[in-house]
Parts: sequence; C-alpha cells; structure tokens
Amino acid sequence: MPRHVAVNFLLWKQEVETHGLEAIQKIPGYHDEPLRGKLRGIRSIRLGLGYRAYYRIDKCVVRTLIVEEVNKHDYKAIERLVDK
Repeated sequence: MPRHVAVNFLLWKQEVETHGLEAIQKIPGYHDEPLRGKLRGIRSIRLGLGYRAYYRIDKCVVRTLIVEEVNKHDYKAIERLVDK
C-alpha cells in the first residue's frame, strides 16, 4: 500500500482515539459509511483514491478488519475476506 494511505489510516486511528468515533464519522473527507448487503454491519472510510479501511463496531469497540484496494467500489473481494 502506498505510504500516504498508511499515514492517512494512522491519522484516522489517532483521531478516533482522541475525539471518539462519532465525531470522526462526521468529517466529510473520510466518507464514513455503512455497507449494505452481505457486508451489512461493516463500515468503510476513504483513505485515498481506491483505498478504503473497513471496520466493524463490536460492543462499542472499533475493530479494524482490513485495508484493501477497491476499484470502482468492487466489494466482492471484501466479501470473500469477510466470509472466511
């Protein structure tokens, strides 16, 4: 993964720890959104062009699932990883 994507992920993580997830979800630049269908219960944030971080909230604890390249919002690759 490109360095800027890793840096953006670390910044997001620090902001969540400092300000809380609810405040960070409101920042439009992250495009934080819940996924639908088979990926229901998972949220994504934008880290760069084509790069997303996917996370799930489990009893008020954020658990990062993966950081994966996604082109044209093709979530099929993510579905395969979640189904495992």
